[in-house]
Order: sequence, then C-alpha cells, then structure tokens
Amino acid sequence: MGSINISLLAWLPGLDDVDNKSIVFEKLFTMARQLTGGILTLCLNNGSCIRLRPEYKDHVWSYDLMMARTAEGKAFRILTLIDEYTRECLTILTQRRITSQDVIEQLFYLFIFRGTPEYIRSDNGPEFTAKAVRKWLNDLEVTTLFIEPGSPWENGYIESFNGKLRDELLNREIFTTLTEAKILIEQWRKEYNQVRPHSTQDFGIF
Repeated sequence: MGSINISLLAWLPGLDDVDNKSIVFEKLFTMARQLTGGILTLCLNNGSCIRLRPEYKDHVWSYDLMMARTAEGKAFRILTLIDEYTRECLTILTQRRITSQDVIEQLFYLFIFRGTPEYIRSDNGPEFTAKAVRKWLNDLEVTTLFIEPGSPWENGYIESFNGKLRDELLNREIFTTLTEAKILIEQWRKEYNQVRPHSTQDFGIF
C-alpha cells in the first residue's frame, strides 16, 4: 500500500475555497492512484490524513466485516457494503467464513447490476487488501482507499451503519441457525433501505 505525505497548503493555491479544495483533493487522489498502484493514503505534514468525502451516488462505497454467533456459540461473519453518499446498503453477505474471493464475487454482482464506484473505502483486513482484490479493482479503475490501521473513525459511514445493525438486530436476536440469521439480516437490510431511507437517498432498491 502507498502513503503519500504532502504539504497541501505550501504549494496549492485556492485551498481556502471549499469548492476548490474539493476539486484539488479529487485530482490529488487521481494522481496518487497511479503512483501507488491504486492504493493510497494522502497525509498532510502534520500527520493528519485527507478523507475523501462522497459527493454523489456511486462516488464512494465502503465495506467492512462484522462477526456474530448463532445460538450454539458458533461464529459467523457479515460483509456489509454501503454507498456513502446515499447511505444505501447495497448488500450484506452472511456466511461462516468470508474470503477475498467472496468479496470479489459480491462486488462483481453489484458492478454488473449497478455499475462501478469511483472509490471504495475499507480497513486493512486481509479480505480487502488481498492482491487479487486490489488488482481486480485496479483493472476496473476503482480506486481503493484504505484507512489508517487502528483508525475506524476514518471509515465513519460504514462504522455508523454497522452500529445500527448490531444495536437493532444482532444484539437483540438469538439466531438458532445460520439460515435464520441470513433471513433476518436481509429483512433488516430491506427495511433499512425502504422503510427509513436516509434523506440523501434517491435510488432503486436492490
């Protein structure tokens, strides 16, 4: 993964203008993507990192992994993926084990039926940083944005979504089987998208 440290204020004009700042940051991410093989973190000289903010539908997606357990104590994993601008939950995959190939398959389905995002944000979990995932996304010109290790607040949109999922469902239900967990989690996802959409949402529901 690449990390580019730059002093923006030292050499880029017009950064006091919010609109100009957004345009400049977008160009910086585009340039840095080519220098780092599509994997980048842009940082200021004071150590703080620039977090690209979503500005329209399919601009930035983010995904993450969660863990829960069925009644007998056996763990299962949950892959969540959202559009950061609309807050729509695009998919939730629930399985005992989730690999980098599972990540690619979920993205493949979404890319066919919805199209590709410009950026996709995640933590540094091996399912997301695997060479096969990075190369596949890079070939499709989707820029991967990896947050700094130990900094979940840099992935705030998906963290907020995961918190709702855990508080409203995972912590309240006892899943007797994995199949039951899959059904209830998918029902919750549809309710989240259809019954109480975020104010910025304007999309067709999957």
